[in-house]
Amino acid sequence: MRAEKNEMELKFDAISENEAFARIAVAAFVTHLNPTMEELADIKTAVSEAVTNSIIHGYENWQKDALPRGLSGEKSSEVPLIWIKCRLERNILHIIVEDKGMGIADIEKAMEPLYTTKPEMGRSGMGFSFMEAFMDDVEVESVVGEGTIVRMTKKIGLDSWIADGE
Repeated sequence: MRAEKNEMELKFDAISENEAFARIAVAAFVTHLNPTMEELADIKTAVSEAVTNSIIHGYENWQKDALPRGLSGEKSSEVPLIWIKCRLERNILHIIVEDKGMGIADIEKAMEPLYTTKPEMGRSGMGFSFMEAFMDDVEVESVVGEGTIVRMTKKIGLDSWIADGE
């Protein structure tokens, strides 16, 4: 018998190497629901976009602020963190991706397709659009100077859609 509710939390360094870890960990968390390959790809893409936003936008000043360097040449500041919390309630996946970075001054503007503050980095401005396209619900909370929380929800399995009459 499957549990009605299941939860997990991850905390990891906000470095690009951990983006793949985050997406695979969340995908692994839902595998017992036997999601389709498309559902897994949707989840992994949405998580990847949220984590990448935290690294690139939330903590954009970390590299600059990590100075001065000590005698060993190592940066003196600790690497900032990203938190992911997942909760399964039956066949509904709830994901929260949180950072304690810069925050977003204008969430509505940031969520517009093709809007980017980093064109010089080849950013397309489609991160939030991808999250909204691949998940059933996306909500963003942010406070400038305190960080950002992205909440996403996705129903897993065809049976859930049929049961809901959609």
